[in-house]
Amino acid sequence: MNITTLLEQIKQHPDYHKAGMILCHNGVVRKTSREGDEVTGLEIVVDHDRLAQILEEQKKRPGIVDILIHINEGKPLAVGDDVMFLVVAGDIRENVLASLTDTLNLVKKEVTSKTQYFK
Repeated sequence: MNITTLLEQIKQHPDYHKAGMILCHNGVVRKTSREGDEVTGLEIVVDHDRLAQILEEQKKRPGIVDILIHINEGKPLAVGDDVMFLVVAGDIRENVLASLTDTLNLVKKEVTSKTQYFK
């Protein structure tokens, strides 16, 4: 999966003509943790039920046409690898920015858990 595929997919949504903006997030594995320790890799676990609930809720927000997400889970990821793609399409900037921010924060807090590997 890549972000281009998600962009192409979101453009096929039947209500895409209502979109005035598509906003994308591409999370990658950093070389250092938030604490400054050197990271060699990362592994992600996803709560798919909670993810589905969050996406369903966020898609109901005013002006949101669609939200797509892909999380690379279940395999070790190296520094620089893509962790997550999140794509939000909607009518105006304020609606799309708010939805992307809230969706991302909820996914990070309630959906994913990570194991970092250190040097």
